[in-house]
Amino acid sequence: MSQIALPLSLSGSGETGVIVVGSGNRAVADALAAPETWPYRTAVLMGPSRSGKSLMARWFEKSGLGDAIDGADGLLQDEIFHRWNRAQESGTPLLLVVNGERWDITLPDLASRMGAALQLEIQPPDDEMAADLMLALAAQRGLALGEGAPAYLVPRMERSYAAIERVVGEIDRLSLERMAPATLSIWRDALEAVQGPEQGRLL
Repeated sequence: MSQIALPLSLSGSGETGVIVVGSGNRAVADALAAPETWPYRTAVLMGPSRSGKSLMARWFEKSGLGDAIDGADGLLQDEIFHRWNRAQESGTPLLLVVNGERWDITLPDLASRMGAALQLEIQPPDDEMAADLMLALAAQRGLALGEGAPAYLVPRMERSYAAIERVVGEIDRLSLERMAPATLSIWRDALEAVQGPEQGRLL
């Protein structure tokens, strides 16, 4: 499976990032690139914590593909309904990002419209995507993970976006604290720090 890195440069915000596209989000990335195919030009995006939903929404907006509402599930439903109406009037595609695990919509008019929208969900990464994401996160930190790090770490860690981010952050912290390159002992200690001593005994 090939991996595609989508550079994200947010002009004027001082913020940059990279979207790593793989098994968990390839279908979402393809759908975001073609909003003209969405029912009523509306899509609802859900996914696990730290899976890049907000980053993808900002890329969608900054690429001029349409408007995005991040954290739609935390806003007043009347407000979302009015935003949807305005998007329909202007013909602008609208992406709504749900940050919680589910979106309980109590406003009937909004529920019917969101039910008709394209439903997108980011899935957990497979081994290859997890390794690519680990390397991308390390590169953003200027961290050299060390040869063989993904091959060692990926099979031993929780398969989630949040866990990958925490492990890379812990490796960076330990490497700086010990003023030493990231090698096997640091990988092991980082896994134990993030996943608990039981994990350390299994390595």
